[in-house]
Amino acid sequence: MKKLAVLSLILVMCFIALPTPTARAQVDCETVFRIVVVTHGQAADPFWSVVKNGVDAADADLDCVETEYQAPATFDMVQMSQLIDSAVSSAPDGLIVSIPDPTALEESIRAAVDAGIPVISINSGSDVAADFGVVAHVGQTEYEAGFGGGQRMAEAGVTKALCVNQEVGNVALDLRCQGFTDALAEAGGTVTVLEVDLANPTDTTNRIRTALTDDPEINGVFTLGPTGAAPTLEALREEGLLGTIGLATFDLSPEVLQAIVDGEMLFAIDQQQYTQGYLSIIYMYLFLDNLNTPGSIVVQTGPGFVTAETAAEVIDLSAEGTR
Repeated sequence: MKKLAVLSLILVMCFIALPTPTARAQVDCETVFRIVVVTHGQAADPFWSVVKNGVDAADADLDCVETEYQAPATFDMVQMSQLIDSAVSSAPDGLIVSIPDPTALEESIRAAVDAGIPVISINSGSDVAADFGVVAHVGQTEYEAGFGGGQRMAEAGVTKALCVNQEVGNVALDLRCQGFTDALAEAGGTVTVLEVDLANPTDTTNRIRTALTDDPEINGVFTLGPTGAAPTLEALREEGLLGTIGLATFDLSPEVLQAIVDGEMLFAIDQQQYTQGYLSIIYMYLFLDNLNTPGSIVVQTGPGFVTAETAAEVIDLSAEGTR
């Protein structure tokens, strides 16, 4: 009986000592790397909230990293350059930036590189990343993504389209429209760029409705994000044009995905922004800790295309904040 009691006690002690499957090892960090993320998109925006979720997930997965996410209150390149300058002055270990306007942000980004702060760009700026001296760019090439969208719209029968641009001057968005325009032109179609202000959704809806009414030959609308797709859907519903005019967009939202499921939209171009946030932190950590770099300056996260065949499955993932 004594031997049995001793054996039972040993087994209990061994069981207590074993780590649980979900337990994380406590790491004694010699250095905690501070990484500042400055983008042109607010964390409350449906698209950029997913980017920030990726940043936060990488922060949680890496014991020796602390991240800070910053963005101007609106699309404001002066304020964004000031945020980058302020971040550089605080001497972070690494800096992650989006580059929607290379001309406006070049001086601030080069100042970071000249100060010896490693920089990784995300989302926009793939065409200037190497020239600016960044370690890598994580995102999609915007012109090619727009071109792919134009090819798909042409295959769906679109011959005359609107490209709804909510930030004319944002180089990434301008490249999306240009790629879309070139692809449709290659198929014999034409595109008109319609500038809108998404801060005024009612005005945006009215401008889209007016454009469609003024030119009944328009049979396609291409938006550059979910916040542009929403007022476009409203305009098409009000005019009874859903199913008559082909609609597609960049990026995902629950409303966009449901519209694809319901047959109200053709597709959405998915640049996988969660991956942009997550991988940029991972790559920066590996560079700071081990001088690792990707195999190419541009790490592609898209474009992918969400269609009626895949939209329902992606809805659940979008609800979780990862798509």
